[in-house]
Amino acid sequence: MKFSPRAKHLPLNRRLHITPTLTTVIGGFVFVTAALVLIVQASTSEKVVRNLGGSLINSGMHSLDQAFSAQIEAVEEASSYTVDALASGSILMSRPQEVADYMFGALSAMEHVSFIIVVDRNGNFIQVDRGRADGILVPQFVPKTDETHALAGLIASSSTKTAPFWSGPSFYPQRQHTYIAHVQPILSESPEGRTYEGLVLMAMSMERLSEVTSDISTGLVQVFMINPQTYGVIAHPALPEVFNLLSPTHPVIDLENVPDSFLKTLRSTEPVDASTYGIRPGHEMRAGYDVFGNKRFVVIQSPDLGPTGLPISIGAHFPAEILEQPLEQLSDAILIGVALLGLSLVGAGFLAHRIGQPIRRAALGARAVADLELDAAEHLPGSFVRELDDLANGFNSMVGGLTAFSRYVPKTLVRKLLREGRADAPPEEREVAVLFTDIAGFTSASEGMTATETAAFVNHHLSLLGAEITREGGTIDKYIGDSVMAFWGAPERLENPAEPAARAAIAMAKAIRADNQARIARGEAPVRIRIGLHMGPLVVGDIGAPERVNYTVIGDTVNAASRLESLGKEIDETADVVILVSDEIARRLDRTFEREPIGSHQVKGRVEALEVVRLIG
Repeated sequence: MKFSPRAKHLPLNRRLHITPTLTTVIGGFVFVTAALVLIVQASTSEKVVRNLGGSLINSGMHSLDQAFSAQIEAVEEASSYTVDALASGSILMSRPQEVADYMFGALSAMEHVSFIIVVDRNGNFIQVDRGRADGILVPQFVPKTDETHALAGLIASSSTKTAPFWSGPSFYPQRQHTYIAHVQPILSESPEGRTYEGLVLMAMSMERLSEVTSDISTGLVQVFMINPQTYGVIAHPALPEVFNLLSPTHPVIDLENVPDSFLKTLRSTEPVDASTYGIRPGHEMRAGYDVFGNKRFVVIQSPDLGPTGLPISIGAHFPAEILEQPLEQLSDAILIGVALLGLSLVGAGFLAHRIGQPIRRAALGARAVADLELDAAEHLPGSFVRELDDLANGFNSMVGGLTAFSRYVPKTLVRKLLREGRADAPPEEREVAVLFTDIAGFTSASEGMTATETAAFVNHHLSLLGAEITREGGTIDKYIGDSVMAFWGAPERLENPAEPAARAAIAMAKAIRADNQARIARGEAPVRIRIGLHMGPLVVGDIGAPERVNYTVIGDTVNAASRLESLGKEIDETADVVILVSDEIARRLDRTFEREPIGSHQVKGRVEALEVVRLIG
């Protein structure tokens, strides 16, 4: 017999299972691909969303700055134009009414300006004031002698200036209000140098500035103006409600008194890195919570970005969701993407399980086939996957063929050869114990049986004996009608083949006697058997033609064992079981085996007589 050697296997700790391997590979590719796309998409989207939110805020702050700066620039340009007109003589200071008419026209074009004053070199001045009802009052001609005027001090101190400037917020008791004024001296050029001729003063009240913030505020965004050093509030849409708190010592409204619940908490808000949201440099950004627990951001413009010389910064506070909601939506999208990625991994695992299940079954079945445990090889179901279906059909056909083949090949022999990793078994000399059995009187007993009954009887009988041989590790060489030939000591080497062979013979005797009791109970005749057992050197291995060989033993030892079995009918013709062994066997058995010496007997085919011993089962 020729057998392919068993494949060499990797160590157990280096072998992988198909389901986790497929899950890892398929899931790994899915995970890496999807994760990279998700990361790139999330990173890009986050930058876009952050920059978009920052751009909206930057655009809004720029619009606020432009709206305020436009009004500031209008004041500065109008003041400069008036100074040029007065210095050039286009408007004569000596004609107060003409100057007043010009001032009426300038004031009507600038709704945010509260009043305009033109002062001559002697300190006399003309004032045109806008009323609270947006009406323009009759001009006031104030002589120098009126030192009680609210702006007398500012006019006096400005006579030494040579460049335009903005005054800080100042409270004027006579008006009970705070103003911010732009002052520009009137200078004439002469060979001796520049001569002071007077000045032009345009003032904006906190009320007018608050109206500006009210005009550019929206339902979500609250605009205010603030002193960036002191956090004093200069303008706010709701500030007119607390103008009664203005005084010479408090020319602006403190944070604690501003009628804006969130703005009151400005000092306790937390600084925020404006660059995180794409807010351009130069802006202070803070975060806090309103009275309802809603998060809000506040952005305050740097004074350097506002009108030069004006100690005012524009600020705005707005719901944090304007910036964070898109990021939260992006985060939700990322979480959904991660969840879908997780589902794809679960799907990959399920797919791997479905693909691996038939392969795993085939692997278990192949392992059972390798051990010749064909009954343990489960039938593989079909599959919608063509290759897996072909695998199942091929495997099932292979198991069916091997099952049929195993009926004609001793499985115990094949297992032994496979365990030794032998591809073939070349003939070699071994010391082997050989056993023969035969049924006494079988020919005459079978004459009364049909062919089916005879086959059933022989199969049952051989099954009883074969089971005991296999149990003791013997190799069944062949069945010869109702006889069995078996041996011990090949293909595996045994230190004392006699003992398992003798135990098998005694076990056969017990099995036959137990079966005979059942036969007698059924009214059938008992079975009598003879067993011969001899041990000695012989040739064992593959014997036969190249296209068909048998693993068997040949030699005198085989003949001697067969003759001992035949000698049984001479020794005790009526015994149900006769076990005759040679002295070579008996000498290798311990005292637990009961024996009866029979003496020396000449057997057919041997020149030398055999010392025969009967084992008592």
